[in-house]
Amino acid sequence: MYTIGSFSKINTVTTKTLRLYDEMGLLKPAKIDHFTGYRYYTSDQLPRMHRILALKSLGFSLSEIKKVIEDEGTIEMLLESKLRETRDVIRDEKMRLLTIKGYLEGLKGDKEMNQNVIIKSLPGGIIYSKRMVVADYDAYFEVIPQIGEEVTKANPNLKCAVPEYCFIIYHDKEYKEKDIDVEYCEMVTEFGNETETIKFKKLEPVEQAACILHKGPYSTLSVSYGKLHEWLENSGYEPTGPDRESYIDGIWNKEDPEEWLTEIQVPVKAV
Repeated sequence: MYTIGSFSKINTVTTKTLRLYDEMGLLKPAKIDHFTGYRYYTSDQLPRMHRILALKSLGFSLSEIKKVIEDEGTIEMLLESKLRETRDVIRDEKMRLLTIKGYLEGLKGDKEMNQNVIIKSLPGGIIYSKRMVVADYDAYFEVIPQIGEEVTKANPNLKCAVPEYCFIIYHDKEYKEKDIDVEYCEMVTEFGNETETIKFKKLEPVEQAACILHKGPYSTLSVSYGKLHEWLENSGYEPTGPDRESYIDGIWNKEDPEEWLTEIQVPVKAV
């Protein structure tokens, strides 16, 4: 038999911990001296002790360990739960690491716009949209105002949702600079009158999207796209839908293209 002190040294745990295990019914002493109150343990209890310590090292709480010891059938379920939990922690810590790196890199340039990637939800609601193939990115300056005029003519009282959300969805499977398959969308408060090219529909919300802010002209958007997709390759997330560009500031309210602000949004899921 081992005294509580010897048993604690063998298993590298404190006597306080052994007393706690006794109180919880995890590991009771083999014998307690009725006169002195001393606790004694035997070598037969070492396998149980090792199992407790092994489960504890996996991140199980003492209450969970007790469930496993009392009911062996729960071990698989608890291990699967712990596996999912650990994967989530690893993914979150990877995101934290990437964010820290982004801040450090940002300190070398524009501290205000250091292009940190964030994960957030995207709203759902009623939108009007027009899908088209545009010759190039410069064509936006011509076709988007025309869409606005067409919608206003058919729906003079139509109101935009608050906050405003206008964006382009890219339907091409790869990056293109010519003949680009895009869908211009704007969220509104109600369904309106459709035209030959303008359609109204319900847009489902996106639970998770990786987003990065781009400040500057549209001609340099590819740089921000590169940073976002590089982040995705190391983040534990994968795209689940086409890229979006949400236009926050642009030619309509900022004369200087260097002041234009666009958010690139990619629907994602954890892997």
